[in-house]
Amino acid sequence: MIFIVGLIAWLSKIIAQAVLIRVVTVWVKRTKSLHDDKFLESRMFHRISWILPGVVVWFMASWALKENLFWLVFVHKAAEIYIVVCIILTVIAFIEGWYSIYQMKPISEGRSIKGYVQLVETLIGFTGILIIISILFRIQMTNVVAGLGAATAVLAIVFRDTILGLVASVQLSQNRMLSLGDWITIPGRHIDGTVTDISLHTVKVENFDKTILTVPTYSLVSESFQNWKGMEKAGVRRIKRDIRIDVRSICFLNAELVNLLGKKPLMEPYLEANSAEIEKIMMGETTTLTNLGAFRAYMTEYLRNHEHIDIELPIMVRDMPPSETGMPVELYCFSRVNQWVPYEAIQSGIFDYVYAVVPQFGLRTFQNPTGSDIESLKK
Repeated sequence: MIFIVGLIAWLSKIIAQAVLIRVVTVWVKRTKSLHDDKFLESRMFHRISWILPGVVVWFMASWALKENLFWLVFVHKAAEIYIVVCIILTVIAFIEGWYSIYQMKPISEGRSIKGYVQLVETLIGFTGILIIISILFRIQMTNVVAGLGAATAVLAIVFRDTILGLVASVQLSQNRMLSLGDWITIPGRHIDGTVTDISLHTVKVENFDKTILTVPTYSLVSESFQNWKGMEKAGVRRIKRDIRIDVRSICFLNAELVNLLGKKPLMEPYLEANSAEIEKIMMGETTTLTNLGAFRAYMTEYLRNHEHIDIELPIMVRDMPPSETGMPVELYCFSRVNQWVPYEAIQSGIFDYVYAVVPQFGLRTFQNPTGSDIESLKK
């Protein structure tokens, strides 16, 4: 009789799969919608067919084992646990199929709900464990749930990462701190790349060197990270870099240098604004104008007239506090191009020009002595 029950249960699974899967597959192929394909790919219908053998065993066990109460109770419990596991797997497959459909929608772009999906799956699995415990020990679910109160501290330790990940996922989502496709930088963890996946426990980032790094989700809330999304949305990218000027080359303007600067078209606004001082210089009198000030004015006009610099945003060429490596002169502006490679080409071109034009103002850039400098001193 046990053999007959096992054979019938096995045949019921074969028949259920043959009928259900074939019918569903034909129906899915005939429909134009891609949504039902996702449920087929998640194997939800396969898992539904797994439930039938457990039901067959549960009902037929009373007939096959009616004279053996111990084995009848054992088989009933095993069949019930099997059915619960199959139902849980079916529900999880349904959630996976629904999540795949969500990813096809435009609303999913840049907005990951994978953490919430994993949380729901975890809760379903945890509920299934409670039901299995209730079946094994013949305890009502209310008593099982009440007994969890005494084990709260243990559960908090066991599910620590899940709880922290859930809180972090909610904060990241609600505050719009992070989305799929964002470029983030976390210097302390050597992360500088694009977010490719956000789950309940980890965030996966593809660095620009094509390495894949994962970071705990809760660490993005407890630690600081830099998100470049604002820069990408604004369509501009900041240029903020300085050059070092040898302090000994800074001097007052003289007539020779004024004549040289007068030939530069971009110096006209500066010369007109300081016409009174320029006249004093040409007459041989002292003045407060310096070659470094003229250089800053020239570079400011150069940036304002640069085709790739946004003139609506701040443009500055300013002196920074001097140090043992000279006087830092910082260029501060915003490029209209924010893509990495073109942006670097624009920035490099600007500073190539800066280093080339510095000597025309009687200035020298600072550089520590090199081997060739020492060799020239020996000669």
